[in-house]
Amino acid sequence: MQEPSWKNCTEEEVWHYVAWHLEGEGIRSVLVGGAVVAIYTSGLYRSGDLDMVPDDWGRSRLSESLAKIGFIATKSRYYKHPECSHLFLEFPRGPVEIGEQYPVVPDEITVEGRKLLILSPTDSVKDRLAGYIHWKTRSYFDQALLICRQQKMRVNLHEIKDWCSKEGGTEAFEELEDKLSD
Repeated sequence: MQEPSWKNCTEEEVWHYVAWHLEGEGIRSVLVGGAVVAIYTSGLYRSGDLDMVPDDWGRSRLSESLAKIGFIATKSRYYKHPECSHLFLEFPRGPVEIGEQYPVVPDEITVEGRKLLILSPTDSVKDRLAGYIHWKTRSYFDQALLICRQQKMRVNLHEIKDWCSKEGGTEAFEELEDKLSD
C-alpha cells in the first residue's frame, strides 16, 4: 500500500493506509464518526480526525503497529503522523454502538486485497443523529442531512425512522424528512 501524500491527504486516504496496515498486523478496526461523514460526502465535510474502534484493545500492540507506519502516540488513545498536520487518529474503546443499537454490523470494503470496516451510510446517519438527539448538537444533524443527500440510494430511511423512534428522536427524524423534501 502506497503512503498517502501527508501534506494534503484526505480522511479516506489515511483510513485506507492505516486500516490496511493494521489489518496486516491482525488488528481489525471499524471507522466511525466524522471521518465516515467526510468519506460519504466526498470531502464536503472535513473532520480533522479519524475515529477507529479496534477489535482488540492491546495498547502496546496497537502503538507498535502504528509506529511501523510513522504514527506517534500523543495522548492515551491519540496518534499523529509528524508529516500530517491536519489529521490525527483516535482509537476509542469498543464495541461499536449507536445509541442503544448493538451490535452494529459495519460495511466491508476491499482495498488491495484486505477487508476494511466502516459504518454503513445508514448507520453513519444514525450515529450523527444520536449526537443531535442526545446532545442537541446541530452540526451533527447537518452532517446526517449531508450524508442522506450525497448517499440517497444507500441510506435506508425506514431503518433510520425506526431507530429514531427507539432513541426518543421522532422529532429529529421528522425534521430530517422535512429537510430532505426541500
